[in-house]
Amino acid sequence: MLPMVQASDHGDFVSRRCIWVNGPVIVGAGPSGLAVGACLKEQGVPFIILERANCIASLWQNRTYDRLKLHLPKQFCQLPNFPFPEEFPEYPTKYQFIDYLESYAEHFDISPCFNETVQSAKYDETFGLWRVQTTRESSSNPGDQVEYICRWLVVATGENAEKVVPEFEGLEEFGGDVMHACDYKSGESYSGKRVLVVGCGNSGMEVSLDLCNYNAEPSMVARGPVHILPREVLGKSTFEVAFFLMKWLPLWLVDKILLILARLSLGNVEKYGLRRPSMGPLQLKNTTGKTPVLDIGALQKIRSGEIKVVGGIKRFYPGRVELPNGEHLKIDSVILATGYRSNVPSWLKENEFFSKDGIPKNPFPNGWKGKAGLYAVGFTRKGLSGASLDAISVAHDIAKSWKEETKQKKRSININGTLHRRCISHF
Repeated sequence: MLPMVQASDHGDFVSRRCIWVNGPVIVGAGPSGLAVGACLKEQGVPFIILERANCIASLWQNRTYDRLKLHLPKQFCQLPNFPFPEEFPEYPTKYQFIDYLESYAEHFDISPCFNETVQSAKYDETFGLWRVQTTRESSSNPGDQVEYICRWLVVATGENAEKVVPEFEGLEEFGGDVMHACDYKSGESYSGKRVLVVGCGNSGMEVSLDLCNYNAEPSMVARGPVHILPREVLGKSTFEVAFFLMKWLPLWLVDKILLILARLSLGNVEKYGLRRPSMGPLQLKNTTGKTPVLDIGALQKIRSGEIKVVGGIKRFYPGRVELPNGEHLKIDSVILATGYRSNVPSWLKENEFFSKDGIPKNPFPNGWKGKAGLYAVGFTRKGLSGASLDAISVAHDIAKSWKEETKQKKRSININGTLHRRCISHF
């Protein structure tokens, strides 16, 4: 029997609608959340997905630039039990990937609860249940508060839930257009303009390349070291080559081979102001989550001088920026390709499983399961392939527990008074 919940024990229950979920609550309707949902469907386990945006995969739909393509071949990016269409190219566009995700949700009959923002999720040790409090935005009842009660909680909001916006001295004085890369769509409106792109990761490189293609004048800030690898080696995806080598060789040796191949293919990038980290690209990715840049043409623009690389920012002034070497650049706009971070610490009231940065403390492949029915998917630092593996593990683990419980006598929550009238079953 599930525990008796007394209204007097939890008076705040009475002030909001309460929904019992006969299965897990999944937070996030991106690829990770959809993958977990699909795997649970195949196990016959009911669930709900809570999504703060108004669509699935909101990062892909609302916060990516138009020219974006998957950086890895499609076979490494497909979700469980549903391959990409054969006619899709090896590196699908963002629009093809969104179509794939829409088809995925339709195929598995997944219908997330949109416009529902999780405010807090806390494990109630007294009753052995998770309490997930949300704010639901709807035209009929904006700001409606709901509380979900469940045995299992799956965190699938991912590593890139919130944009990172560093502080720069004088930026408020600059006066020109400033945006984060998540709001950038294309360089069409930047033709002829001088644009400072802050960041030299995959987004910074691709935004700078896109700006060049629209006849803008980008300067890219490379504040720290970065690994740049060719997207393909000898006609094969660099990732595919690395994946094959790791089956037979230690990580440090694979890193050395990748760096040799990069030097042969790309030459010495340091003479253009792009310093390489001391740690190898795969080790750096596993340790810090920092992804190596897979070059798709930006390096050629850097060699030709069409993309200027600068070493940092000292401060901004009206219409210009001062660099650490004292040089001043006149600029019209600033695009902050400064990355993203997890938002888990802002709502999950738990401090054992997740670090203060919102990433599971245990590294892949052991970072998917916590205590008391808590799970994480999409935090592996291994992209969609890692998320898919975690989704399969999570779904199997939950299904095992769920099936054991449903074999026993049907469980119910006996609730007194007003709480009895307010708490409804979702399934």
